[in-house]
Amino acid sequence: MPDPDSQATPDPSPLRVLVDLNRCQAYAQCCYAAPAHFAIEGREALFYDPAPPAGMRAEIERARISCPVQAIRVEVPGQGLL
Repeated sequence: MPDPDSQATPDPSPLRVLVDLNRCQAYAQCCYAAPAHFAIEGREALFYDPAPPAGMRAEIERARISCPVQAIRVEVPGQGLL
């Protein structure tokens, strides 16, 4: 049984999110797919987490796939860019 007092170790190999801001048109589909990692501020300023934990891969993948202009790339440790 795990010790409830032990601290969880952070994921040693986070994902790497790359957004081509020249391609991004601020459709905000990524914000709907992964609101904890992507946000639009104002009319066009995209803020995102460039190194989310590997445990968030499914949510980040949904954001990548939902981008209508394919501005989001994800690098998975050991697998390269998606």
